[in-house]
Formats: sequence, structure tokens, C-alpha cells
Amino acid sequence: MNKLNMKHYPLSILVVAVICYLSFFTPPETGMDEIPNMDKLVHLCMYGGLTLVLWFEYLRRHPDIRWRDISLLGIVFPVLMSGIVEILQATCTSDRSGDWLDFAANCTGVLLGSAFAYYVIRPFLKRHI
Repeated sequence: MNKLNMKHYPLSILVVAVICYLSFFTPPETGMDEIPNMDKLVHLCMYGGLTLVLWFEYLRRHPDIRWRDISLLGIVFPVLMSGIVEILQATCTSDRSGDWLDFAANCTGVLLGSAFAYYVIRPFLKRHI
């Protein structure tokens, strides 16, 4: 990633900030808490969404995929961020806990987001841009 310019990734930066905020604030009590594994679905959506935005912003600027770059930006970065957030929740907060199943849901979101971006968004952008 020789020329990774953060100004080319404004939506990604916004999504990262929102995920960080949501990961450390104390959520209010809702009826959704009673739905089994609802938090896992939320984790999957957050990190799947982040991955989609990262891939979209990358593909919009690079017509040809550089696998090293997109692997680091669109796969490794969200997985590392997810792991760091889970560790910080476990060690630095009193009302949140790190959870291996949350991490697994995050990684599943990254994989699903990457597959969707490669097989759906990439061909769409190639046809229309």
C-alpha cells in the first residue's frame, strides 16, 4: 500500500469511528436483548458493512485489484480492529466484555462482506465506471 491516502476513504473512516463509539458506549436496555444471538447479528452487520465500504472505496479508485493492498485494507484491517476492540472491551471497560463469539461474528462479517464486494460490487463498478 504505497500510496494509501486517508482522504480517499472518508466513509470508511466514518464507519470505523461509529463502530468504535458503539463498541464502548453503554447501550440502553431494549426488548431486542431478549432475541437470542441478536448481538452476534449486529457484530456481523457492523464488520460486514465496514468491509463493504472499505472495498467500495478501494475499487472506486483502483480499476485493477492489487491483492496485497485489498487484502490488508479490506480483510486484515477489519479483523485486527475487531480483535483489538474485543480485547479492549475485556480489559478496559467495566460494563462491556470481550467475547470470542463476537470476534467470530465480526470475522464472518468481514468474509461475507469481502465475498459480496468481490462478486457483486466489483462487477457492478466495472460495468458502470
